[in-house]
Amino acid sequence: MTADAEVQKVETSAAPQQPVKATNPAAVKKAVAMGKEMRKAPDTSKADVARKMFETIADEPREIIVQAFVDGAGLTPKGAQTYFYNCRRKATAAN
Repeated sequence: MTADAEVQKVETSAAPQQPVKATNPAAVKKAVAMGKEMRKAPDTSKADVARKMFETIADEPREIIVQAFVDGAGLTPKGAQTYFYNCRRKATAAN
């Protein structure tokens, strides 16, 4: 395989990703605002904030929920992923 063929193969397989859109942007905005407000309260953990936010936006795509956790609960992107998986697991176990 030549170098030109290798480059061409890489270019054709890398399709641009479409940005994920919220199904209910108003609910996401409300959850972020609620998370920011809850963080101000003493004795409220980030996990409590994330769980409450998840109740509001559970039907949204994963990427939207993770970003809402970062913006509203003050989590890091890696921490937000972990909280998302924990919230989803708890929600599916309850059903």
